[in-house]
Amino acid sequence: MTKKSILTKKSIDFLERYLNNAAPTGYEWEGQKLWMEYLKPYVDTFITDTYGSAVGVINPDAPFKVVIEGHSDEISWYVNYITDNGLIYVIRNGGSDHQIAPSKWVDIHTKKGIVKGVFGWPAIHTRKQGKEQAPTLENIFVDIGAKNKEEVEEMGVHVGCVITYPDTFQVLNENKFVCRAIDNRAGGFMIAEVARLLHENKKELPFGLYITNSVQEEIGLRGAEMITQTIKPNVAIVTDVCHDTTTPMINQKKEGHTEIGKGPVISYAPAVQNKLRERIIETAEAKEIPFQRLASSRYTGTDTDAFAYSNGGVASALISLPLRYMHTTVEMIQKEDMENVIRLIYETLLTIKEGETFSYFD
Repeated sequence: MTKKSILTKKSIDFLERYLNNAAPTGYEWEGQKLWMEYLKPYVDTFITDTYGSAVGVINPDAPFKVVIEGHSDEISWYVNYITDNGLIYVIRNGGSDHQIAPSKWVDIHTKKGIVKGVFGWPAIHTRKQGKEQAPTLENIFVDIGAKNKEEVEEMGVHVGCVITYPDTFQVLNENKFVCRAIDNRAGGFMIAEVARLLHENKKELPFGLYITNSVQEEIGLRGAEMITQTIKPNVAIVTDVCHDTTTPMINQKKEGHTEIGKGPVISYAPAVQNKLRERIIETAEAKEIPFQRLASSRYTGTDTDAFAYSNGGVASALISLPLRYMHTTVEMIQKEDMENVIRLIYETLLTIKEGETFSYFD
């Protein structure tokens, strides 16, 4: 029997607004404001820090603290060099993919507002001589229609301006959500939905719950490293995205087998505390929530690592949302997977007792 959808029209409307808003690494605050406005009815108070991480707190006076976390930033570019004839060369802000850039529209964020531009690319007619050049960081460039460097600067564009893609939220075949920045705006959305369900179902938790939307994950988990020192949690359940490995050109012997539509992905890694992970798996089995497994060698590459290895060691686990085409403008997830991640985090929280250490020696 198909489970009833837990996402409301209000939820989906928020997800669309949240995804469409630009929040590149280092510039997340407008997205954080949208997120906090949505979350406000479901929490008791907020914590923010200097760099923009935001935390909604339920039971802020409780001594035992549990975090559920996603990250709020998206990959982007920086203006790095402006040529005399008005073309703009870029560097990465996060893991932006140079191969998808040619012919994409961009938004350059300036003090005068958004300046539109395009990643130009030579026409196919002019590329017939010799070996084809592939897009690289050295040869991709942005054209904003300026005739020279002076005109670029008059438009408000200077070295250091951040550049994002304007691609917006779309639905394919009724249950596939497509957008840029699903990595990991989906995480912030899902933890907010957990808070909503706790509030609407009038659940009383025996601990403080810290719904955490960290910044700067895409350049090395920096926001999580900072905010965990503020919260000092006892337990952390992190949610991020992982690869659907069933599309072409992905080696499953290396990347594993995970796919959209098959449920949340539960990770195995040194940073993942085994007893907490097993609690999540037991919860999924008890509540008949489908799930997949993923082995991550030395580290998860997510904010899980930052929480696990802080404050003397925090029991941490990772529940991922399978996604196609990561770090492109057409990232794709399945609605049912998103709902099942929300369910799994929600149901797992209801099993955690005050003071529970998950220690291997208890």
